[in-house]
Amino acid sequence: MSPLLLAIALATPPSGAPPEILVTRQVADAAHLTIGDVVSLSSDPSGASPRPFRIAGIYEPTPDPMRLVSKRFEARLHLPDMLALTGDPDDPLSSESVSAINLALRDPTDATAFARELSARVPGLFAVPTAKPDDGAGPFAVLERFHQAIALVTVLGSTAFLLALMVMRADERRETVGILRLIGVSRSHILLEVLIEGLLIATAGATFGVLFALATEGAVNLFFQWRYDTALVFVRVTTGIAWRCVALAVPLGVLAGLVASWTLLRRDIVALLRR
Repeated sequence: MSPLLLAIALATPPSGAPPEILVTRQVADAAHLTIGDVVSLSSDPSGASPRPFRIAGIYEPTPDPMRLVSKRFEARLHLPDMLALTGDPDDPLSSESVSAINLALRDPTDATAFARELSARVPGLFAVPTAKPDDGAGPFAVLERFHQAIALVTVLGSTAFLLALMVMRADERRETVGILRLIGVSRSHILLEVLIEGLLIATAGATFGVLFALATEGAVNLFFQWRYDTALVFVRVTTGIAWRCVALAVPLGVLAGLVASWTLLRRDIVALLRR
């Protein structure tokens, strides 16, 4: 079977059984087609010389981020049917020639060496590995680095905002800390209490964030899949991502609480109790 972008129109079934094809869900929805319908396909943009085909199935095309905004109006034909449809009657070799061949190697690591050797042996033949290059120059590698930069800026900004909130919160508890110091509670005990409190708050906040992401993951995917008419998954919260978020949020939350409280504990008791 081979994908082919073609114009489709409903046709009257001929006396003989027409060959079978598969069409994408997007084609079926746009043309209101169902399994068993007979359609006419033509390789000519004007629709000349159409051939009848019967829809044997409707499939969801493989999601491709590179073709996110393009409509997947495609059909899959058996190779003999496609050659008969697209062949040039004036060129006897049109049904005997190909423009591309995919090869599977026993050892995928030899792809680069094989492509170099094949290109050297057959002049005019261009061979290139189809596997994703690991050189960091691809569009998705660049996009991943962009996301990492955005994540770093977000974490730094949120940490500064959290530190400011913790400083204000600690200043509001100035008199309470002063009374604790006055009755003999040491700074280390107060810091330990702040550490435990910060650990609980940071853990609760990180857990809430992960649960909120899990709860809204499906809604985000449904919206963008509806918007772009694709089965592509836009958001996926994995176990690794969840643990990474917790590993970043908890230490930063505890550290912000300790820094804010330490600036308060460095003051004199009289300064803490002053109104």
